Amino acid sequence: MRLNVLTAGDGRPLLLLHGFTGTARTWSACVDAWAGSHRVIAPDLLGHGGSDAPAEAAAYALERQAEGLRDLLLLLDAVPAAVLAYSMGARLALVLALRYPELVERLVLESPSAGIADAAERAARRAADDGLADDIERDGVAAFIDRWEALPLFASQSQLSAAARRAQRQERLRHSASGLAGSLRGGGQGAMAPLHDRLGQVSIPTFVVAGALDSVALERAGAVAGAIPGARLEVVEGAGHTPHLERPDEFIRLANEALETTRTAA
Repeated sequence: MRLNVLTAGDGRPLLLLHGFTGTARTWSACVDAWAGSHRVIAPDLLGHGGSDAPAEAAAYALERQAEGLRDLLLLLDAVPAAVLAYSMGARLALVLALRYPELVERLVLESPSAGIADAAERAARRAADDGLADDIERDGVAAFIDRWEALPLFASQSQLSAAARRAQRQERLRHSASGLAGSLRGGGQGAMAPLHDRLGQVSIPTFVVAGALDSVALERAGAVAGAIPGARLEVVEGAGHTPHLERPDEFIRLANEALETTRTAA
């Protein structure tokens, strides 16, 4: 598998993992703040941006993607790395930390989820994700993005500038239908094995961030932080699902605090 990877800066490795429909450009407003002290490594995850978009859903399983990230970090001689991840990327970061804890120095998780614990709810979500994947392949990416951006989940993004909203939409429209569909079928919350019973095994310092306006993500983030020993939860007022976009200065401040704690502890 080929991953498109953007890098910047020099210093301790910092791996950035974007969410569904994002790319490495998701972090463009933040990279300069971190590149002065870190070696920033920002891949387009499988099925997104310039990375491969294989046809088989199994390729997008979070365990398989974690193997790819392991190989990437070893190839770049970038271990251990701090991992800063958002939404889908945060789920992947948890899998990476559980499977390869020696590769991860610290977790900074924005709007994370440990999956869906209830089997019936998980099956219903998987069926919904499969249906959505079918819609993407039938109707195309642009029609899907119209639907995606109208979700209540992103209502708080109305506070973004017109330029920021245009840039995000252009980022989303760069994807292929096969990539987004594969990501939903193989790496969506309905497809992933829930991690709730394993979070107590995470021994890596963990910092969790969520927006106050996204009650669902805040509840999930609180559950993740509450289950990981010593994890800390920070709530960003005035932000919804994407604090890094809606309140970038506050998000960068919190992320820098988490990364500084890593340096001090080491």
